[in-house]
This record gives sequence, structure tokens and C-alpha cells, in this order.
Amino acid sequence: MQDAHYILKKYWGHSSFRSLQEPIIAKVLKQKNVLALMPTGGGKSLCFQIPALLQEGICIVVSPLVALMENQVNALQQKGIKAMALTGGMTYQDLDTALDNCIYGNYKFLYLSPERLQQNLVKERIKLMNVNLIAVDEAHCISQWGHDFRPAYRNICLLKDLKPEVVFIALTATATPLVVKDIIKELELENIDVLKDSFYRANIAYNVLKAEDKYYHLSKLLKTKNEPAIIYVRSRKASLEIAGFLNKKGYSADAFHGGLQPNEKTRRLNEWLENKHQIMVATTAFGMGIDKADVRQVIHLNLPESLESYFQEAGRAGRDGEKAVATILTNKGDIPVLKSQFLANLPQLEDVKLVYKKLNTYFRIAYGEGEQTEHNFSFSKFCAQYELPFSKTYEALQLLDRCSILKLSKEFHKKTSIHFSVSGKQLQFYLDQNQKYEEFVRALLRTYGGILENKTNIDLASICKKSSIDQNTALKYLEELEKAQLLEYVYAEHDATVLFLVPREDDSVIFPLAPYIKQYNNSKKEKIDAVLDYLENDNLCRSRQLLAYFGEEKAGDCKICSVCQKNVTPLTREVKNAIYIAITKVLKIKNASSRELTEAINYPEDQVLEVLRLLIDKEIIFRETGNIYKIKN
Repeated sequence: MQDAHYILKKYWGHSSFRSLQEPIIAKVLKQKNVLALMPTGGGKSLCFQIPALLQEGICIVVSPLVALMENQVNALQQKGIKAMALTGGMTYQDLDTALDNCIYGNYKFLYLSPERLQQNLVKERIKLMNVNLIAVDEAHCISQWGHDFRPAYRNICLLKDLKPEVVFIALTATATPLVVKDIIKELELENIDVLKDSFYRANIAYNVLKAEDKYYHLSKLLKTKNEPAIIYVRSRKASLEIAGFLNKKGYSADAFHGGLQPNEKTRRLNEWLENKHQIMVATTAFGMGIDKADVRQVIHLNLPESLESYFQEAGRAGRDGEKAVATILTNKGDIPVLKSQFLANLPQLEDVKLVYKKLNTYFRIAYGEGEQTEHNFSFSKFCAQYELPFSKTYEALQLLDRCSILKLSKEFHKKTSIHFSVSGKQLQFYLDQNQKYEEFVRALLRTYGGILENKTNIDLASICKKSSIDQNTALKYLEELEKAQLLEYVYAEHDATVLFLVPREDDSVIFPLAPYIKQYNNSKKEKIDAVLDYLENDNLCRSRQLLAYFGEEKAGDCKICSVCQKNVTPLTREVKNAIYIAITKVLKIKNASSRELTEAINYPEDQVLEVLRLLIDKEIIFRETGNIYKIKN
């Protein structure tokens, strides 16, 4: 291990390993197969990177996310280590050259997706490589019980056949006991050692805050304006709106979402990493593989789809070991939204069969043909042509992608974009004079917050549906409004590409997916139920709830989560009397809302609300319209 410490110091500048890193690396160097379970921020990548650097040859890393691969490759290249990733969009010639470089070019790391293992060229070249280690990142994806299950991960067993003597290391930060058992079964590796670090993060306070006015409570949570934070939301529109709200409040915030061009993503990420912006308001893909140690808060304004994803996202706080907070801001209105977003649009077998059949018809692919053919694709146009529901169709396509029937590549830089060149008042004046554009422009303004200030990517088919006009009329309106110098627009006919991975055989392609579709849908429901149970359980320490979900029993409470803090300071008779006196003192001067009372008397909101309920029951005060409290004369 002396050499491992030398490599750690030389390339990463650290003098010692974290708790589980050293025993994992030692086992890999002794040619043992390993399954490593480590919390987010535990330094999983070093567990395969250091053994690979200490041995002759190249390490193959199977990873599910292009962004994750690119982040790790860039980080290695900046250290002077030769690494590459086989990403989407590579031509056959580029792929051929890249694989040759892995054989003859002294490369140390080759990152690829599990789908790449279906390509004969890739398999044949791997046979010729001097492979020293095979790393399976995000290994929970191989398990049918994992929250990101991808059937293509089953292709990893091909590597064992291609390189039977090579050691495997599988790594994950989110695996329940059932998932661990399934990973071991699916990898089919003999004598695999399971090394598990505790998922307990003593420095993170896990909080659930029930609040009707999330914006108000968000401001209260972000008391210190110079502390790095991540705020997770579900939509691009929300990321822009909340970043704008925080900037107006004097915070330094930026938005991060999938619609940004790559160079813009890089710029915003770097500015946040360098603390030029303290707060990143982002959709949930943000943060994967990003190591920023000093994040003090992670706040979820929308409910997570699973406890696995929540634990991973919350774990991006406090990686430096200092105190940090992870908060879910929620109210009753979130629950139907969560179920609608993740359960209502789950595709059934017949939905997947229909979408697959229509897709082949759309591209005029004959029966038995289409394998390895790529097509430009307008998702909105496709849905409009066959009157398919947007959300369920997208879920069906994603499912076909996960099952390696096709590869859906989203080209967001080709999105239709609009930039208004006049003020809101000027636009309104024009619409008053030219009312035929009213519904169309109103749909744009209602759907895309900030469209009057910024160039904005839009879904034209969705806007057409909302304003009840066809796409040709919409394009005509855009052209006329541009001539009138009200806006500038760029129209993109295609916003994705579809690569068919298997020949068209309709039923014989889709019916084998039936067990997976059923299991996937059941698993989604179970994970949503687990999130809702976590939100409602106000009696058991939040940290203990999360650890129990991952099969880890911890003896004591964390003492810092929202449940523990509530239990630490019970509402005694003395405290109730003090709050009662403070409330009546304020209400004798003026009527006030619960928020105004909380701010005026400096007691926790939940305690103030409890005393308010008692005072109403005893008819000492009453509540008027608008949540205004008034003392009885």
C-alpha cells in the first residue's frame, strides 16, 4: 500500500485515505473481486482509479451517465492521466480510432456505457486490450430492484467472458439489502467480497419542513448569503424562476438545467465551484460526480421520486465534514403532483407496444429491418401526428432506451428558441392592435417564465396545443412577429435522434419486456410510498429512517434532525404560557397572520401554530379570512 499512498499524494494531493478506501484498494490489488458500498462523497472513484494506475494496462469503467463519464475523464486528463470515454454521436471511424488508441496508446482508463458492449467492434477490440481492472460504477443499475435499473447493465457479464481473468470492482452509494443481493447474483462473480461503509453522516441534519409558502421559508433557510447551497427543483422553468427570486432578494444564485448548451453548463458549474455564485438552483441531474466539499445546504423544493435519489442528492452537502443541512420543503399539494408526475404516466405493455409500432411507421422501417439505423426525430411532431400523450410517450421511449431496443439522444441545442426584443408594455400595446396573435403569445408568456428577459428554448408543439393552433400557423405568426421587430426566433425541426439497436419485429421485440414493465411499475409505486412514509413519520429520527431503509440499524438518534430537535424541546406548560402571553400582547395592538406573529415573538413556527390552535379552541382568539388572527374583546 506504500505505492498506493504515493499515487494518492502525487495525483490527488492527499496524505491519507478515507475510512473504507484503503481496505478496498488492498483487496483489489490482491486480485479479489469487490462490491463496495459507500455513501455519496465517500470517494468511490479512487477505489478503482488508484489500483488501475498501479498496474500495467487499462481499466474499463462501465458507467450509466455520459455527464458522469465526462466529468471523471476531464478530471483525470487534468492530472496528466490518459483517459477517454466512448460517448454518443461517435462515427464508426472515430470509434475505431479510439479503440485502437486504447490498445496501442498507453491509455489508463476507458469509460463506456453498458449499451456499448452490444457492439461487435467494441467487444472484438476489448479482447485485444491489456485490461487490468473492470469497474462497474453505479452498480445498483444492474439490479431489477435498484432505483435506476437498466437492463443493458446485464451486458456487463460479457466482459467476464471476454476477460475471464480480470478482477471486477462494483461500486454504489445507494443499495438496499435486496439490491446488494441482486447485484451479486447478476454479476455472477465467484468469491466477491462485500465491503460496506456506514451510510451515516453525523454532520448532516435531515429536515422535513411542512410549509404552505415555500418561497418565504426558503428565504428563512438561506440566512447566510455567502454559504454554498444547492436547491433542487423538477423543471427548468422553476430553476429560472427561483434563481431570479433569490437574486432579487440579494442572494447570488444561478440556474442549471438540461436545456443549457454544454459550454453554458460548464461556465455556470465552474462559477459555482469557484463560489462566484453561492447558490445553484438545479434540476435533479445536477451534482452527479461533482466534488464540492463546502456545500452547507441542500434544499428540495419538490419531492424526490425515491429515497435512493434523495439520499444521494442530500449527501452532496457537508462533504468537508462540517455541519450541513438537507431539507425537504413540502406541503399537502406536493403529494398529488408527485403521484401524477411519476405514477400517472407509467407506461403499460400496450402503451410501449403502440409507441414502438408508431415509431417504426413514422420512419417507414420495414419488418425485419432498421437495425443500427439512425434518424432525426422531432418528439413533439411525432406525438402530434399520432395524437399521443406527451408524458406517457416520453416514458415509453425512455423504457425502450433502457431496454436497449433503441437509443434516444436528446439534442437540446437544436431546440426552437425565442427572444422578445420589446418590453412587456410595448408587446401588450401591439397585441391590443393585433388580436389574432393574443392566444399564441399569451400561451408563451404563461408557459415560460422570463421569456421577456431572456432567450428561451420552447416546445412549439406544446404551445400550439395550449393556444389551439396548428404548427404551420404558429410558424407563420413567429415570422410575422419577427418582421414586426417584436421578437427573434430560431426554428429547429428536430430535437433528438433515434438509433434503432435491433431489427423491427414488433411483438417479438416488445412482449419479452412485459415482466420488466410490470416489475418496473410496481417498484416505482413502492419507492413513492417509501418517500411518503418518510415525510409523514414525525416520531422517528430522520437519519435512522434513512439508514433503516438501506438496511443499516443505528443505535442512537442523530440529535440534529427536525424530529430530534422537536423532541429535544417539548412544548411545556411554561413555554405554552410564554407564547400565549406574547401572542395576546401582539394581537391587542393589531390583528396579525401566523407568519407575522412568528416573526414578532421569536418562537419556532410549529410551537406558535400549536398555541394558536389551542387559543382558537378555547375561543380566546378567532381567525378571519386570509389567515388573520384577532383577539376576542
